[in-house]
Amino acid sequence: MNTPTLKTERLILRKFEKSDLKAIYEIYRDEEANTFLPWFPMKTMEEARMFYEKHLFRQYEKESAYNYAVCLKEDNVPVGYVNVGMEDSFDFGYGLRREFWHHGIITEACEAVIGQLKKDGIPYITATHDVKNPRSGNVMKKLGMKYQYSYEELWLPKNVQVTFRMYQLNLDGQKDRVYWKYWEESTVHFVEEE
Repeated sequence: MNTPTLKTERLILRKFEKSDLKAIYEIYRDEEANTFLPWFPMKTMEEARMFYEKHLFRQYEKESAYNYAVCLKEDNVPVGYVNVGMEDSFDFGYGLRREFWHHGIITEACEAVIGQLKKDGIPYITATHDVKNPRSGNVMKKLGMKYQYSYEELWLPKNVQVTFRMYQLNLDGQKDRVYWKYWEESTVHFVEEE
């Protein structure tokens, strides 16, 4: 099964390749696009190479890996990513180069990946966003994800206290399932009025 290529009207979603290092660097170096991500923006191509070898390439060695490069069909060059962790949270994440924002690209990519997850029997996904980044939450809502609760966490390696909103989408029909682990692990947690 290992990361099947997906196609949408405008996009190709595929594995990252070693030949994508320049594109990986462009995605992860932008300070504004990476403000609300746990890692620091990349400063060199060497960092991009290490990220590919230590993180992306290793993911593809696993039996199931949903680490997609989001590419425009016209040139098949990555401009963003969609990934899903295979831990019990099935954490859903995405990012996009700033110049491609506001065109529905990441929503289109995420919808395709969610379709594949359903097909593969993944029961649910969760996603979190910093309360200071409501645009990410808007993507989650467009995807049909439902707000469950908020919680505080010390985010490393940036070492900042962040309040996250946790969203969930159940893919297997179990409407009432809620992933409570973040709530249980945080001493500060609450449900906000939406």
